[in-house]
Amino acid sequence: MLLIKNGMIVTAEQRFRSDILCDDSGIIARVGPDIETPTGCHAIDASGLLVMPGGIDPHTHMEMPFMGTTASDDFFTGTAAGLAGGTTSIIDFVIPGQGQSLFEAWYDWRGKAEKAASDYGFHVAVTHWDAQVHEDMGRLVREGGVNSFKHFMAYKNALMIDDSIFLRSMQRAKELGALCTVHAENGDAIAFLQAQLLAQGETGPSSHPLSRPAAIEGEAARRAITLAELGDTPLYIVHVSTEEAVQAIAAARLRGLKVYGEVLPQHLVFNESVYHGNEWLQAARHVMSPPFRHRIHQKALWGGLSSGQLQTTATDHCCFCQDQKMRGRDDFTRIPNGVPGIEERMSVLWHYGVVNGRLSAEEFVAITSTNTARIFNLYPRKGCIAPGSDADLVLWDPSASRTITAGALHQNVDYTLYEGMTLTGLAVKTISQGMVVWDEGTLRAERGKGRYIRRPALGRDHRL
Repeated sequence: MLLIKNGMIVTAEQRFRSDILCDDSGIIARVGPDIETPTGCHAIDASGLLVMPGGIDPHTHMEMPFMGTTASDDFFTGTAAGLAGGTTSIIDFVIPGQGQSLFEAWYDWRGKAEKAASDYGFHVAVTHWDAQVHEDMGRLVREGGVNSFKHFMAYKNALMIDDSIFLRSMQRAKELGALCTVHAENGDAIAFLQAQLLAQGETGPSSHPLSRPAAIEGEAARRAITLAELGDTPLYIVHVSTEEAVQAIAAARLRGLKVYGEVLPQHLVFNESVYHGNEWLQAARHVMSPPFRHRIHQKALWGGLSSGQLQTTATDHCCFCQDQKMRGRDDFTRIPNGVPGIEERMSVLWHYGVVNGRLSAEEFVAITSTNTARIFNLYPRKGCIAPGSDADLVLWDPSASRTITAGALHQNVDYTLYEGMTLTGLAVKTISQGMVVWDEGTLRAERGKGRYIRRPALGRDHRL
């Protein structure tokens, strides 16, 4: 058993001083003041610390095969790094291979994830359509504990689907009580601009953002919302990075649509200047999609988070080491798209959000944990501090600072976007399943300790 005493509990709704007793099964048994320490129970004094629900990252890509290589973090190293930063659960993406059934791909990903150190779930991507896809979607919801399906409007000739497939998948998801998630960029326009830039001899990383302008994301977000509205299908737009997309989501929600938006911390911090004035590899480190934008878009993203029009934060954690980035040395379209960030997410959001006055501590909990749990039907098992909830907690020092260096992090990648930044706010202790797995700089992550968390279908009135 574990007893956390004298901490200031912060949830998405309130803060209050109380103790938390976790039982041997990894469940919160009691929340209340002055709980006596049971015999044989380990007690932690959390005086001066905030006690919050463990972070949930709803968008990661562990050991994902992509663009001719494989993401360098596997399910153990990636989730262990997450624990070091205060993230106790992830929702990763199953990407079927060419011609592979969705259920078979999900089964393969389950095997890869058996090494995870923290709890995990899956979104499953729909990359084509036939009768087997229709059947597999139903089986995944009924038997697999999957309640969300991913759709790519980008990556032409690879992962991209057309609108007819998207509509079929949306219709099926609505029947099943599942949520559709979408990468909203116009893949046809991107392919056109990429070819044009290469023909002009523009082969370096600075061409990456030019091939994916903000308008292309805005158009795709509006189109995805329009398609979802046809069947009243819940829609979750991942890695929103533009003012246009924020406005489209806000307008849809004002019309009563079930549309949600996700933001990445890196889009809140970095702008398009990272692609200019740097040597090739430094710029290539930042190649991800959507790319980093003009700083005017950051104001809209922060506004969306603080107003509740955008609900969650994720990392799109997809690590490629610098030698992997070099695959695109002579062609920017071959630079593997993806950056690390699962270990830094919570501190970055606290520093730039709470410390800088953009977010309250309660809003921080909402966008790093509780809203994700509610949207993806994990609440109140996750994202909550109450009897019966999982004992996934983070003891947070709101005033402690650290300078970020790649060598001090636990991600299996040889750089961090935040190198040299001093951030205020960090996880002192991370508790997963009632066990202390990160303890003031000591990582006690256990290979295979993570559990697959099944998520039930959404109810008719499910809404955040």
